[in-house]
Amino acid sequence: MPRVGLNRKDLVAAAADLADEIGFEHVTLAALAKRFGVRDASLYAHVRGLADLREQVTLLALDEWADKLGSAIAGRSGRAALTAFADAYRHSATTQPGRYAATRAPLPPELAAQSSGVARIIEACYALLRGYDLPEPDATDAVRLLRSTFHGFSDLQLAGGFTADRDIDTSWRRAIDAIHHTLTAWSEHSTQTGDTDA
Repeated sequence: MPRVGLNRKDLVAAAADLADEIGFEHVTLAALAKRFGVRDASLYAHVRGLADLREQVTLLALDEWADKLGSAIAGRSGRAALTAFADAYRHSATTQPGRYAATRAPLPPELAAQSSGVARIIEACYALLRGYDLPEPDATDAVRLLRSTFHGFSDLQLAGGFTADRDIDTSWRRAIDAIHHTLTAWSEHSTQTGDTDA
């Protein structure tokens, strides 16, 4: 019999919180059961196993991520949208590291296809870039630049990789400035160099 008051939604949310505390890769059914004061076996009434639990945490994290990024750029464009998007990215990645790690975990294709979070994250990225008038394939290249920069900075910050006597937030702002100037000049550069799909 399922434990009274215990349900799949609460388990997944608790697992996401646990991931932020101990790391996504360290989330186990035993650790989650301990949090609820139940036996491991009690969780199988709500999840099929550890793989299922981690997949559900990934889906939850993707939905939350999409909400934050979408809200950040709503009503903004250009530099304002870029700054808000970047700040939302870095804040989530550094304050909810377990959830952030979950967003990068691979999902079975059928689950990824059902996730509204995946589609909304992609839409938020391209909505941001529409303010810079980037056609394809430039937009895809720009998305890769943004992701690489924001992920790299956040990951290094989490790992304590910035040890120089320089304010981290100042460096972050300079990075956003550099990206803004790059995106602003991108289309002009592509036209001048003849960079096309052909």
